[in-house]
This record gives sequence, C-alpha cells and structure tokens, in this order.
Amino acid sequence: MSRTISRTLAACDGTTAIEYGMIAGLISIAIVAGITAIGTTISADFFGPIIGAL
Repeated sequence: MSRTISRTLAACDGTTAIEYGMIAGLISIAIVAGITAIGTTISADFFGPIIGAL
C-alpha cells in the first residue's frame, strides 16, 4: 500500500501533489466537524437527563 502511494506521489508534479493535499485537508476538516456535531448530540441525549435529574 505504501509503495503505491509513494509511486503515485513520485509520479505527480508539484501542482497535483498540492491538489491532493488540499483535498485530503478538506476531507479531514469535514470528518472532524461531523464527529464533533455527532458527539455534541450524543452527549446531550445521554447526559442531559442525568444533569436534569440533579
């Protein structure tokens, strides 16, 4: 797997490598935002009743 990635990056010119990096960055930002939103919702659903009972 790492050989395939290294060959792909070696075959790409600088512009293409930068584009791949930007795409990977945007995907990672979307994943973090989604996980944060889901985590906040789950936290409110599970711990909201507990906090309300105190």
